[in-house]
Amino acid sequence: MADFFNEWWSKGIAIITALSMLACVLLLWSQSKVKVKVGSDGKPLPAETTGHVWDGDLMEQNNPLPKWWMWLFYLTVIYSAGYLVVYPGLGNWQGTFGWSQAGAYEKEMKDGEAQYGPIFNKYLAMDIKEVAKDPQAREIGQRLFLNTCAQCHGSDAQGGKGYPNLTDTDWLYGGDPQTILTTIREGRHGQMPPMGAALGTDDDVRNVANYVLSLSESAHDPIKAAIGKSKFAACAACHGSNGKGNQALGAPNLTDKVWLYGGGIDTVMETINKGRNNQMPAHKTLLSDGKIHLLAAYVWSLSNNGATAAVSSADAGAIQQIATTSAPVAASNAVAGSEAASSAR
Repeated sequence: MADFFNEWWSKGIAIITALSMLACVLLLWSQSKVKVKVGSDGKPLPAETTGHVWDGDLMEQNNPLPKWWMWLFYLTVIYSAGYLVVYPGLGNWQGTFGWSQAGAYEKEMKDGEAQYGPIFNKYLAMDIKEVAKDPQAREIGQRLFLNTCAQCHGSDAQGGKGYPNLTDTDWLYGGDPQTILTTIREGRHGQMPPMGAALGTDDDVRNVANYVLSLSESAHDPIKAAIGKSKFAACAACHGSNGKGNQALGAPNLTDKVWLYGGGIDTVMETINKGRNNQMPAHKTLLSDGKIHLLAAYVWSLSNNGATAAVSSADAGAIQQIATTSAPVAASNAVAGSEAASSAR
């Protein structure tokens, strides 16, 4: 049961539950008092009606419940009382078995770790680049990715609007194995403050947006870009005077044509005016170190295909069973993975 604000909530729930069960018993008992009336000849008299009539002659009769049916209801109440003694259900009462959903989940995870932990730990002792070359390790990493990361980055890892593509070589924080490992374990919080007021008027924002587009030779107005160049100094603190970004800050490179939210003039202006605030959740409390190690190796391999061997499909079924021990985590990640956007890379 969930924790209540105080003990009176627990007692209140227990009292309401007990009274509800008692009310069911009283209702059944009251219905057992209804008897079939018989005449002097011993034959049943016509049943009384409730007064409800449909279609002219379809009446609702007030007949007593069959005994076998009534005793079934009594048995359900008795069963419910026994259940509430053994399992939680009466406020904070934990039941004589001491069972809980959290305890069942923890036991399942503990059993899974005992069974499959040695497999993950074997790879934990290896260098990430070496793990990425192991076909079995990549199979396991792929399924961990599908269970844990695909909700945001897509099953093909190519992301979407606001969610980074993990298959190219463009990285906000760096694409080396250790940085990827840190990103998965600790998460990232990418934040760009609104800069419209700092730049000045709407025309100033448009001019700077055109200059930003000019850095990657995207479609822009050359005259407005030339005017906006001087105002770009307000952006250079993060993106650099040359616009090539800063991986230490997670500031994007503006000189390529890789855009997380789109590279049109309206989108760039929206980013300048409103800023961006994106969160990739930390997975250190969701995945073991061994799983994070395998996951980092798989993600690194996506943009370093030349350095890794082809993925083998052998024993895919057995490997999938191993990797899906982290499946219970996927649901919580679906909740936790809010806008895992620019901060992921």
